Amino acid sequence: MNPQYTTLCQQIKSLIANETNVTGVLANVSAALREAFPDRFFWVGFYLQQGGNMLRLGPFQGSVACYTIPYGKGVCGTAWKEGRTLIVPDVEEFPGHIACSSLSRSEIVVPMYSSGNRFCGVLDIDSTSLGDFDEQDQEGLEAIVALLMDGIGDLL
Repeated sequence: MNPQYTTLCQQIKSLIANETNVTGVLANVSAALREAFPDRFFWVGFYLQQGGNMLRLGPFQGSVACYTIPYGKGVCGTAWKEGRTLIVPDVEEFPGHIACSSLSRSEIVVPMYSSGNRFCGVLDIDSTSLGDFDEQDQEGLEAIVALLMDGIGDLL
């Protein structure tokens, strides 16, 4: 794993240890991610599955965001539908992209599953640069989501 993500994973593990305040944990993880990559991560946040086939805006860092995203729609809803991390080098090329900000150019979305393999939501990160996310980001962010789900997955 990229050394920056290795360090970040250690920091996040300590930050969330024994914490049950879901909103606080997600807010702090959003902040930690945005602070770790200030020149790359324009928007960092969580959309949580609440109320059936909708994702609802959770804690985030960045500009204002969409409140709801339907199952299978946009990058977040598609990552949920496909059950896998999606890296989108150019959001303008993604069919059905939901433009919460016109500044967003590329995106990575990591689905989150509890220990019982129940879908909980997604970690969504946007960049103002094209092609800003790669397999190293995927590996690091999936490791961070795994830490989160080990800590608070059953509380979501």
